[in-house]
Amino acid sequence: MTAAPARILETQALTARYGHVQALSAADIHVCAGELVAVLGPNGAGKSTLLRAILGLASTTGTASFHGTPLPRQDPVAVSSRGVVLVPEGRGIFGPMTVSENLQLGAYRLRSDKAEYERRLTRVLALFPRLGERLSQTAGSMSGGEQQMLAIGRALMSDPKILLLDEPSLGLAPRVIAEIMEKLALLRDEGLPILLVEQKAPAALKLAQRAYVLVLGRIVACLDPRDLSSHDDLAKYYFH
Repeated sequence: MTAAPARILETQALTARYGHVQALSAADIHVCAGELVAVLGPNGAGKSTLLRAILGLASTTGTASFHGTPLPRQDPVAVSSRGVVLVPEGRGIFGPMTVSENLQLGAYRLRSDKAEYERRLTRVLALFPRLGERLSQTAGSMSGGEQQMLAIGRALMSDPKILLLDEPSLGLAPRVIAEIMEKLALLRDEGLPILLVEQKAPAALKLAQRAYVLVLGRIVACLDPRDLSSHDDLAKYYFH
């Protein structure tokens, strides 16, 4: 019998509130080694809140565990130091700084290990060659797609053990979305676990081994993308 793959990230009854408003209710999800797992759902479903709860950016109950050990609550620096790294919605790059400076910030914990820094930088620039052409350009002057590449590249500079992405396709043209998704597929195939929150379900389902559907703060389904033959198969869960 083949052993089940190890669970890298897992939440159990994870609940999050903003003041008196409960935005996430008892969410149970997991990401195994080498998996790309999608979280889908309509606007306002609580998808971004799920990521914020995992990172310790929201008031929570329940647990989020990494390699079986609970992650700290309300301490995102400690969570990211464990290798749980978020590419936020809106990218979060530093516009007045250059591409090179943004990438350096991603690797700030390296301090003086120049060889390791160069190894990570080489990997990022191989994945996103356009960043190599724009190292001295200010990040805010690049296109939206290039800024998204930079946001992912900066996250990779921290050598994540799992990558969390919040709506990476937001505001991008279809051609650019396809390119971003292609790069995520490469990272998945290299063995990097990925938790992908995405509004554009078809693009995410092409990559995912599993998808959770989140509606009004609750997980209403866990799906195998191969079982979805049409948009209607997915849409019915949105009106659960």
